[in-house]
Amino acid sequence: MPKLHLVRHGRAAAGWNVDPDPALDDLGRHQSREVADKLDSLGRLALFTSPLRRCRETSQPLAARWGVEVVVEPRVAEIPSPEGYTLETRIDWLRSAMAGTWSQVIASDGPRYAAFRDDLLASLAEIDTDAVVFSHFIAINVVIGAATGDDRMVIASLDNCSVTTVTSDRRGGFSIDHIGNEADTLIR
Repeated sequence: MPKLHLVRHGRAAAGWNVDPDPALDDLGRHQSREVADKLDSLGRLALFTSPLRRCRETSQPLAARWGVEVVVEPRVAEIPSPEGYTLETRIDWLRSAMAGTWSQVIASDGPRYAAFRDDLLASLAEIDTDAVVFSHFIAINVVIGAATGDDRMVIASLDNCSVTTVTSDRRGGFSIDHIGNEADTLIR
């Protein structure tokens, strides 16, 4: 059964209310090098990343070290904003959603959030080998929730470049080996 090492991206240079696809800031680039040091001993595993810039940049030090091409997987991207929200207003939606459950978000904002969650889990279940996946705070919490049967949107306050390791049964089931370091990081 594949072990998946889920890495939350390094700290971004801008928040959700400023830039839809920010790069890493200086600390984020430092964090990406540190997580490459931490994961180096795993060997040359398959690498997957969200298409968003902060995840792609976080993956690069490890990809360069291992000489491995990173596969961009759109289904491990950040949770989408509701339709009609602007950069300025979507942070309020995100903060409200993070305080609740998936059932509440789906009931109030529509089935696209059930599809986001289900597609994310399906994409990870399709990985048939040990791998490192560079993704996002909410996306990794989706996996933790699936593994524990917890409907809350936020279960763990994962730090930037934390590593959560799960085992996939390849049928959509996951068990947690290790939840990454937590911190009170700013969700902007």
